[in-house]
Amino acid sequence: MQARRSTPASSAPPEIARGTSTDGAARALFGVPARLGVVVPRLFGPDECARACEAVHRARDAWNHDFGGAQFSLGRAFYTHLETSLAAEYFARAADSDACVERVLPGMQARMRDLVADLTGGHARARRGWCSAGVHVFPAGGEVASRGGVRHFDVEGLTERHLAENRRAVSVVIMLDVPEGGGGLRLWDARYHGREHPTRKDERAKSVVLAYGVGDLIAFDSHRLHQILPFSGARDRVSITLHAAELDPGVWETWF
Repeated sequence: MQARRSTPASSAPPEIARGTSTDGAARALFGVPARLGVVVPRLFGPDECARACEAVHRARDAWNHDFGGAQFSLGRAFYTHLETSLAAEYFARAADSDACVERVLPGMQARMRDLVADLTGGHARARRGWCSAGVHVFPAGGEVASRGGVRHFDVEGLTERHLAENRRAVSVVIMLDVPEGGGGLRLWDARYHGREHPTRKDERAKSVVLAYGVGDLIAFDSHRLHQILPFSGARDRVSITLHAAELDPGVWETWF
């Protein structure tokens, strides 16, 4: 499948780095000048993605229902549990969550950690007691499809010290299936600055709509404001996600 081109949300030039491998991604994300995001097209083949999607849908009974069914996950996502006062359950069932993902998608969690290491040029390890990579499913015809996702920063798993010192963090996504229309990821040239919700100034900043195809890798600075846009058609938006934070130079911890 041919990856669709990234398109700017304004007349400003796109600030998305695209490449054929993960080499140089961290420099593109965190360098000067930094890019709003990085895309590696077709990193996973279409047949592999189709098999993974089939396995995820066969395991529907194991999905977590988040925000009243607005979205689902295979594996427990920290931000959904935090925002619904279920953080204790997240940690209590982290091992079971990882075992479930491993049964459905053998080797995928380790592979995602390896991708973080490749992207950053460092060492990536699982954060002890937290869930490893998992799958997000945004259903066709659902709330996110109709309205788009919430505009947010991926900072829920970052410590106060990490935020105060503005240490590096990255969100890494592999697209297993894409909607028939829309559903791109909008990235703003606005970073987290101590407020959970974006300000009007943040939302007026330059932005880019990142379009993608099946098997594409997407990576962006976790401090950056972003949003899933509305989408149409009968296909769910399905993706594997892993977050990572740099603890010491070249040492990254990962979680879902």
